[in-house]
Amino acid sequence: MRYSVMVCAVLALAGEALSQKNEVASIQPDQFEIGRRTFFDFGPPFNYYELFIVRPAANGASIERIIITPPGNVCLTPAKVEIARASIDESSRSLLGSKNLCSIPEKELQRELKRCKHCLVFSGANVVMRVQCGTQTRFIRSDILDRDMFDPAAKTPEHTSSTMRLLKRLDEAVGPGVMDKPMFEIPDEGKPSAKDLDSVVLQDLSAGKYDELFKGAPDKPSELYRAAQNLPPAPSVRLLNSIPFSPEAYVQPKYPVLARMASIEGVASFKAEIDSNGTATNLTFDSGHLLLQGAVADAVKTWRFPSDAFNQQIQATFEFALNCHMPSR
Repeated sequence: MRYSVMVCAVLALAGEALSQKNEVASIQPDQFEIGRRTFFDFGPPFNYYELFIVRPAANGASIERIIITPPGNVCLTPAKVEIARASIDESSRSLLGSKNLCSIPEKELQRELKRCKHCLVFSGANVVMRVQCGTQTRFIRSDILDRDMFDPAAKTPEHTSSTMRLLKRLDEAVGPGVMDKPMFEIPDEGKPSAKDLDSVVLQDLSAGKYDELFKGAPDKPSELYRAAQNLPPAPSVRLLNSIPFSPEAYVQPKYPVLARMASIEGVASFKAEIDSNGTATNLTFDSGHLLLQGAVADAVKTWRFPSDAFNQQIQATFEFALNCHMPSR
C-alpha cells in the first residue's frame, strides 16, 4: 500500500512539473533584450558592446539601441556611448519569428555553441538574448563566427541563423551600427546630451542591470558607460603674446587632428609684417612643430591689425597643450 502511495505521489509531482514546463514553453515573449559583443582582430578598440531593448508599442514595436565603445586612447578616443531609437510597424512577437524562444531545447543551443570549438575565429559576435518565459528568465546565446558573417556557404546552424536575421532587422530599423564604423576612430570632442543621460535604460545600464548579457566579455558595459561620462580635458590653443600690436580681428588656430594623434604640443612663435590692409604677411617661424606652424599660418591669414601697425613687424607666440597624457606603464 505504502509503495502504491509513493508511486502515485511521484507521478503526480512529475505530471505537475511537466505541466509547468509545457505552460512555460507555450508562452510567446512579447519583449526582449539582446546583448551583442562584436569583436575584431584589429584595433584598438577590439570590442564593441551593443544593447538592444525591444518592447511592444501601440502600432508595432519600439527599439532602443545603445552602442558602448571602449577607449582606444584615453586622451584621443575615450569610451563612448551612442544611442539610437526607432519604431516599426511590426510587432515584437513577429520579429521573433514563428519559433517560440521559450520552447527551444537547451541541448540544441549548446550543440550550436560547440560546433566549432577548436576553430580559429578572428572576428565575430557573441550574442545573448534575455526573454521572460512565464516566471522564468531565459538566456539564449548564439556565437556568430566570422564565416557566418562573410562566407555565403558557412552552413550556419538554425538558431544562430535566426538570431542573425533578427539582428539584421533591428540594425535596419535603427540605422548604421558597429559594422559601419571606420577601422580607426578619429578624435571626437562631442559629449552625450543631457536628455540621453535621463533615460531609465541608461540608469539601469549604469547600475549594471545589463552586465549579465555580456558574461565573459573583457569589459563590463556598466563600467564603460560610467567612464564615458568623465571625458578627458579637451586640448587647448592659447595666444601668449602679440607684440607690439594685437589683432583687431582674431581667429584662433585649430589644434590639428594629426598633431593630437601624434601627441605633439608646445609653442609656435612667428614674426610677420603688416601691410596697408592690416594683414599679416611674410610669416617666418622661430619655433614650433611643422603641423602646429601650419595651423597658425592658416589662422593668421584672416587676422586684421589696426592702421597704426602698417609697415611694422609683429612677433607672436601660441601655446598648444594636449591637457591629457597617457598613463605611464
